[in-house]
Amino acid sequence: MAVDPDNLIQGPATLYRGAFGAAEPADSALNSTPAASAWSDVGGTTDGVKLVIENTYGELEVDQIVDRVGSRLTKRNTSVETNMAEVTLGNLAYALNGGTTASGSGYQTYEPNDASSATQPAYSAVLFDGWAPDLARRRVIVRKVLSVDSIELAYTKDKMSVLKVRLQAHFVSQSIRTYKIIDGIVP
Repeated sequence: MAVDPDNLIQGPATLYRGAFGAAEPADSALNSTPAASAWSDVGGTTDGVKLVIENTYGELEVDQIVDRVGSRLTKRNTSVETNMAEVTLGNLAYALNGGTTASGSGYQTYEPNDASSATQPAYSAVLFDGWAPDLARRRVIVRKVLSVDSIELAYTKDKMSVLKVRLQAHFVSQSIRTYKIIDGIVP
């Protein structure tokens, strides 16, 4: 078996957050930082940034054949998972889908949303830049996400505090896909 080392990927990704519907960088701008007017760098992460795609298939079967005769995609869960190493109030607000941050002379504050369960949640978008095969760049854009895991602020003697997040993707529209992956091509 031949292995092309240029097709092996290793290295970190840079994670950005944006508002739901944020202007996406052009595909050709793959090697440029996303516009700061639409995308904010969340800072350092630990344990990587993962795009997780879980497909569920329904089984098709008939009485006359013992084998599965086919399958149909019945559900897809797409998410982005990471640990945000910079435990800022801005990142905490992002991990909790909103809230209010404020600052004064020598301090900052955060207060959570107190909306009812009938209120539309504050969806956002996420984009991360990493490596693709052939030492090119890869950009992943997930267009409508909501942080769905519990958040812990843990302070321990021998471990760094992080905000563990799972950003669950949601359907956007018939004409706009949930996510997009762009790979650069090295000439």
